[in-house]
Amino acid sequence: MGIVRTSDERFENIDGLFVPHYLEVDELRVHYADEGPRDGETVLMLHGEPSWSYLYRKMIPIFTAAGYRAVAPDLPGFGRSDKPARREDYTYQRHVDWMRGFIEALDLTNITLVCQDWGGLIGLRLAAEQGERFSRIVAANTFLPTGDFNPGPAFMKWRDFALNAPSFDIGTVIQKGTVTDLSPEVLAADNAPFPDERYKEGARSFPALVPVSPDDPAAEPNRRAWKELEKWEKPFLTAFGDSDPITRGGDLYFQAKVPGCGGQEHVTIEGAGHFIQEDRGVELADVVVRFMKKNP
Repeated sequence: MGIVRTSDERFENIDGLFVPHYLEVDELRVHYADEGPRDGETVLMLHGEPSWSYLYRKMIPIFTAAGYRAVAPDLPGFGRSDKPARREDYTYQRHVDWMRGFIEALDLTNITLVCQDWGGLIGLRLAAEQGERFSRIVAANTFLPTGDFNPGPAFMKWRDFALNAPSFDIGTVIQKGTVTDLSPEVLAADNAPFPDERYKEGARSFPALVPVSPDDPAAEPNRRAWKELEKWEKPFLTAFGDSDPITRGGDLYFQAKVPGCGGQEHVTIEGAGHFIQEDRGVELADVVVRFMKKNP
């Protein structure tokens, strides 16, 4: 598998970054932030597309101040992690396998999963398949599709744009998914992992990996995951933004299907778009900490 690796120089002078850590998974170098006590409970933050672990910079200090270990990897194809060079190298199953390898390499247990966008498509699969490693789940603007429902014309238009647009500006995509105006410095950081189009095959491919038909390769594994989630009695919280048209209603679906949602103080965070970590990251982190303390 051919890869491209973003130069470290691209990440110089970006405020809010943490000491980089790396490990190898399936011959790919995976970058992750790892802050706080190693013997504390672990908050595992999985980002979506086309962002990277930088998205969690406002939340990590709140978790560590509460005494938790905060781990935020860059998915392969994003951030400081290696980026497979060919679009066909990216599959849904490979991303699940890569993140499973990451969790096993660090031997993470007693995990509170915080997942948004593709972080949920991957993370919820992992929690369903390795439930013994996970203690709680916080789903924020995410879902777990099985291809049994039509995603609608807006999503299909987005998928076509990601695959075929002559240029794909990462910062612009993230800005369109937020309510607040992002500063030039934040937009530059969003773009930093992607010097040119060669580095964007992962970001471009992700929308096409979402199951949109019942016979999609990921459809059956996701149905199996739902069978496990429909028996999930550990604490499960939804924390969705009030201004995200992409995942609107997904929180109610989780609440109806997952037993662990019962009795939890689910929240809708005001003034938050799709990238809730960017718009209201501090508020989301506070919600997670309260949830963890109320569900020891």
